[in-house]
Amino acid sequence: SPCAFSTAAQQRSTGDECGPEDPSEEPKHSLSDCALEHKAIKLEEQVRDLTERYRRALADSENVRRRTQKFVEDAKLFGIQSFCRDLVEVADILEKTAESAAEEPSDPNPALKKIYEGLSLIEAKLQSVFAKHGLQKMNPVGGRYDPYDHEIICHVPAEGLQPGTVALVTQDGYKLHGRTIRHALVGVAVEAQE
Repeated sequence: SPCAFSTAAQQRSTGDECGPEDPSEEPKHSLSDCALEHKAIKLEEQVRDLTERYRRALADSENVRRRTQKFVEDAKLFGIQSFCRDLVEVADILEKTAESAAEEPSDPNPALKKIYEGLSLIEAKLQSVFAKHGLQKMNPVGGRYDPYDHEIICHVPAEGLQPGTVALVTQDGYKLHGRTIRHALVGVAVEAQE
């Protein structure tokens, strides 16, 4: 039976025998196409929204990672800050003791001379250990007053110094990796008032 094996082209040419004969089915296809297009638009909007949310979440997590990494690095650098503050006080005592031992140069006592030399060596070693760990003594004399690094304890007449410069230091200040851990107690030069 040659009709049973007819091709699709033959069927179309003979009047679309396989197609629907009910004209009401044609609008259903256009309705379903419209619904599908509407659904596709909604899905595309959802994909865009979810993609934007994903990008924001990714950026937020990267920011949190960077902040956490900075916090850990700072903790490594400045974790010894309170210990350094305590050691700085010991360094002050050591320095003052060495200075007082040096004030007696006329004393023929060789023991006092040995003590002074020993204190000087200890002080030098302590300063080298401080430097190794990022702790530095500030030397502000002659420099501009900086409220982040210095604490004013007095004003002195500006004799040969610009007003606002540090004229004397009564207590050394220290910085740990550039961060001030103890302010220098300073006297600042001011114009002499007549």
